[in-house]
Formats: sequence, structure tokens, C-alpha cells
Amino acid sequence: MTRTEDLTDDDRWRIALAKDRRFDGVFVTGVHSTGIYCRPSCPARAPRRENVRFYANCDAAEAAGLRACKRCAPDQQSREEAAVLAALKALREAEEAVSLERLGQLTDYSPTHFQRIFTRAVGLSPAAYQRALRRERAEEALRESGSVTQAIYEAGYGAPSRFYEDRKGSGMSASDWKDGGAGRTIHWSTVDTSLGSMLVAATEKGVCCLSFGEGEAELRARFPKAKLVEGGEEFSELFESVTAAVEQPGAATGADIPLDVKGTAFQQRVWQTLREIPAGETRSYGELAAALGNPKASRAVGGANGANNIAVLIPCHRVIASDGGLGGYAYGLDIKRELLAREMK
Repeated sequence: MTRTEDLTDDDRWRIALAKDRRFDGVFVTGVHSTGIYCRPSCPARAPRRENVRFYANCDAAEAAGLRACKRCAPDQQSREEAAVLAALKALREAEEAVSLERLGQLTDYSPTHFQRIFTRAVGLSPAAYQRALRRERAEEALRESGSVTQAIYEAGYGAPSRFYEDRKGSGMSASDWKDGGAGRTIHWSTVDTSLGSMLVAATEKGVCCLSFGEGEAELRARFPKAKLVEGGEEFSELFESVTAAVEQPGAATGADIPLDVKGTAFQQRVWQTLREIPAGETRSYGELAAALGNPKASRAVGGANGANNIAVLIPCHRVIASDGGLGGYAYGLDIKRELLAREMK
């Protein structure tokens, strides 16, 4: 999470628009047209930007003549909220795994009851949250370390097997991720679509590349150490499903297509957030960053968006400029415009 002192008013505004409850208690939103102040997550309709001022806490807002919103009650931090905030801090600072029993002692709740509170507030159980932290630390270390095993231990795993267990179902292994697909076989084909020539490629785990106007040379640049095999009868049904999803991007046909995603933990979180944008809707980079809990990460989100190898199925075309314009797109604005138009039908 971004440090409080690093937040700008533009960051706070994006957080308020996203109604991100993870920033409750970090600041309050003052609405001077109504004379009230709210939590960032207040469910009320968003006010006009020119009527909004941000305050560090309730005392500062009240000193400016504002009163607390009765709907979101920013002046009343519940015991549950305080417990979750304390647990998040403890988990982020811990060098070893923190047991549910220890979290219960820290927050003065029974372990099972606190797990329900934490999961409801964060969207992950304490154990899943810790696994996500370890994975991200390990993959950050992989970028800097010459040894996969060393990076795994530095991230806090007791054994390499625990890291690989955590990554089950998440696509390429740590070594694959680091070594450009070494030891993997990728089947590929080019398909004529109404949007032009499309490259689709897949491993035995799922689609690893979907792009427009590209061929074997571009695929080899992405996976320089993989074995590339053109065609393959056993992949024809998968490639047909991909083509159908591209021709009808607003349909749910692409949701069940397996993916083999190559990326860091942060990139994978961005890509998962992209897949959660409903067809026919768009988001700005700032809105995506706020949804990820780090409103200052717009540039990093843009980098993850640009690193996406799987167009349409990971719908980076749904990201637009902050002014409402189309922004850029790796395969040209005509294709982006057409994909969005099809989704809005």
C-alpha cells in the first residue's frame, strides 16, 4: 500500500471514486457543498470534484467546519476495522509466517472468528494473503538473483516445494518465467479474422500468446528458449474457441479458455483486474491503480498492460486515457475501437 505521506489529491480522488475501503482511516473526503466528510469507501454518489477537499483525519475536517457523514460514519472506527488494520501491518512486516492463532491473540478475537472478519474485509483469508505476499517477494527477488532457489528462500519459503505449490495453476514455473520458456513446447498458428491476421499460441496448460499482425518471429522474441511447433491437431479446438472469443468479445465464451500467463506477481494482479472489468466498460490507468490499492502506480499499471502477451482474453483494450480518449494500443487504435464497439452492442 502507498505510504500516506506519498498520496496526492489526485490519488485520493481516484481512491474515493473507486470506493476503496483499504484507505479508510488513511484520510477523509470533505464535501463542502453539503458540509459533510466521509470515508473514502462511502457508498454515496460521488460529489463534484470542485466541491471536494481532503483531510488527514476527522479532527482536521471538523476544524474546517464539516460534520461526519451519518451513512459511512467516518468518526467511528469499529473494533473489527482496527483489528484488520493491525493484522495487515503485522503480516506485511513479518519475516516468517504468522499463524491464525497469533493473529487471534493480536486482535483479541478467536482465530476462526477473526478469519471471517479478515476475509470479508480483504477478500483473501490471512493464509492466502501471506501466500500472495511471499509469491510477490519471490518473483521480485527472481529479477535480481541468479539463482531461483536463492530467491525462493529469500522470500521466506522454507523449501522450494512450497513455492511451486503456491504457484500451481498460475502458469509457467519460476524457472520458465526467468528463462524465456526454456524446456517448454509452444504450439502456434495464424488465423484470419475480421480484425486481420491473428497469432495464437498455447502450451499444454493454455493460451500463452494472442496478438494481431504478428507471426513466428514475434512469438520467438517473446519465448526465445521455447520449442515452437506450428499447428497441432490437438490444439485446433482450443484455437477455434479463441477465434470465437475474438469475433464476439462481449460474449462469455472467452472466460473458460485456459491461460498460461508469464509475468510477475504484480503483472498478474493487473491482468486479473483487467479480466474483471465487465464487457462494454472501460477503466483508466489511475482507476486500475486505485482498484489495486496503490493509486500512485498508474505508470506501473501501464507497464503491466503493455507487457500483456494475451490480447482480448486479458482485455487490455478496455483501458483508456484519463480524459476519456482511447489512448494507445499495441495493435492499432482501429482494432481497439472495433473491440470496444463490439462489446457495447
